[in-house]
Amino acid sequence: MNILQRYVAASLVRGWLLVLLVLAAVFGLLGFIQELDHTRFDYDPMAVAQYTLLTLPQRLLSLAPVVALLGSIVALANLDRFNELTVMSCAGIGFSQLLAAIILPTLLLMGTLWLGMEYVTAPLHQSAEKQRHALRYRNDDRIPNGGVWSKHGQRYIHLGKMHSDGSPGDIDLYEFGPDGSLQLALHAQTAEVSADRTWLFMGVRRKQQVDGSLLTKGLKELKISNLWAPDELPSLTLSSDSMTLSTLYSYSQYLQANQQSAAKYINAFWQKISMPLTVAAMVLLATPISANLGSRRERNFGVNMAIGSLTGILFYLGAQIVFALGQLLALNEALVAFSPAAIVLLCALFLIRSIRW
Repeated sequence: MNILQRYVAASLVRGWLLVLLVLAAVFGLLGFIQELDHTRFDYDPMAVAQYTLLTLPQRLLSLAPVVALLGSIVALANLDRFNELTVMSCAGIGFSQLLAAIILPTLLLMGTLWLGMEYVTAPLHQSAEKQRHALRYRNDDRIPNGGVWSKHGQRYIHLGKMHSDGSPGDIDLYEFGPDGSLQLALHAQTAEVSADRTWLFMGVRRKQQVDGSLLTKGLKELKISNLWAPDELPSLTLSSDSMTLSTLYSYSQYLQANQQSAAKYINAFWQKISMPLTVAAMVLLATPISANLGSRRERNFGVNMAIGSLTGILFYLGAQIVFALGQLLALNEALVAFSPAAIVLLCALFLIRSIRW
């Protein structure tokens, strides 16, 4: 990386950080005020502040395309305002070299976002959710909103609790015959989960159909196979926003294998995968917006920021409409997720072709 590339890259990084800090302050304050409405027991304002800080990276991650667009406009508009781009052009620096200087830090940003989604933002969000649940419900292990359900064939299972060590509790399991009649119903206090998806239920009360009658029997232990795996259990109480990429993929595959609706998790997976590509497209789009190359009229910094802000708002609204239509029309999830990035990239390339360097 030569001096020019380092200079342009440093300008871009400063612009991204500036916009990131501004949005972090705004959305952090909004999130703190919103979360204050849910204080109870030991979940006081200090705990709310901690929760807000831990979940803020996940909030900002969804704004990464807007941060990239506005931050790039700040950086490139400053270079253009002080005629530094003109000096580069007069010094014989080709436009392809300028694009290369812009693309290199953008690629690093894309890699950082993918790594952050897997190893930083989602784990922080999960930690925040666990702390909030412990404080708001006084360490009650009960899963909020009535627990979680799962289906495999004619078998239905309900988990009411998830203990701090990751073991399930307050378990109900029902099995039905081909004619829809109840064949087995059991309740277990807890269970040990094996890697091969075998569960060892403990403290079992079982009702089983025998000769047309349901017979009740208490059992100390009972093994049942083909249930959740140990690494899938933590994801059951998580929202799709707080799942890592690998967890989203594996959990959606599990749901599909058990003929359950996985559209929500598949959509979230592809939207997260495509987001860094959208960031790259936004950076390219910022180049013709902020750098008045070939234009005889000077645009002031405020106009550039207004155009960028309007573009960011329109992109966000348009992307939400595209995602909603994709789910409504049952279109291919990957195609829908990559559509906003492709549209922005085409617009950026069209505008870049009109630049006279």
